[in-house]
Amino acid sequence: MKQYHLGLDVGGTNLVAGVVDENYRILTKCSCPAGAGRSIEEITGSMAQVSREAVCLAGLKMNQIAGWGIGMPSCVNQKTNLLVHANCFGWKNIPIYKYLEPLLPLPVKIENDANCAAYGEALAGAARGYNDLLMLTLGTGVGGGLIIDKKIYKGADGMGAELGHTKLVYNGKLCTCGQRGCLEAYCSATALIRHAKETTGKDMDAKMVFDGVKAGDKMCMELVEDYIAHLAAGISTFITIFRPEMIILGGGVANAGDALFVPLNEQLKDCTFGAAEIGIPKVIPATLGNNAGLIGAAYLFR
Repeated sequence: MKQYHLGLDVGGTNLVAGVVDENYRILTKCSCPAGAGRSIEEITGSMAQVSREAVCLAGLKMNQIAGWGIGMPSCVNQKTNLLVHANCFGWKNIPIYKYLEPLLPLPVKIENDANCAAYGEALAGAARGYNDLLMLTLGTGVGGGLIIDKKIYKGADGMGAELGHTKLVYNGKLCTCGQRGCLEAYCSATALIRHAKETTGKDMDAKMVFDGVKAGDKMCMELVEDYIAHLAAGISTFITIFRPEMIILGGGVANAGDALFVPLNEQLKDCTFGAAEIGIPKVIPATLGNNAGLIGAAYLFR
């Protein structure tokens, strides 16, 4: 019997569920508001309901589904099975499986959403056919995912590869995690927007800053130069440690195209250990957009 996969991408705004076939095609997709201010029982109930709707819309029965894979902006401690910190809902150390397992007659597996996005790109996107890759999502924060030998790497307790919270600057800018100097504090879209407002006094989004570069605006050019310098410093460290075959950038900032990728790749040649002697992987844009996390979550039961 042909088997299908059910994925759920959990965000602070929306819950998006989809059924994915054996060729990584999304057959159906359903969404509903996350309703972040509600109780755990209400939110997990909505997670199950929107997932059930995606299966029904595909004309399938639950016994045709391999499992229910869920990508969440948090980590699950594999030693305690507790959802450590889902910031979008204000959940800390929640026994999340206890809430979810009774809701659908399927095995449940939860993974960090950035890991799911990296896995989706490895299965069906920009890194299809590659064994080792690293992905950064440059959005509200900086998500990080690492695939080694075609498997998600997450450390002994399941909470590793939080690449956005590696230290870039000692005692630097305050990060949303409460630490200082994290990559996220310098290289998220939020950080670029904040820096632009501090520099220009104007409200600008990331796209406006990069559009300014294309138009030859000197101030925007300086902002992007500073942004890329910090991003290159972080990525060069990851290259030195992991030596992936490729690095993928997703999120809103990655939509900047050549204005980001051309100078970033050039700068990495100058600031990465061993670049001249052994070469470095190329940094390329993600190709699946928001579908990467859904496909990756669905295939946690691969």
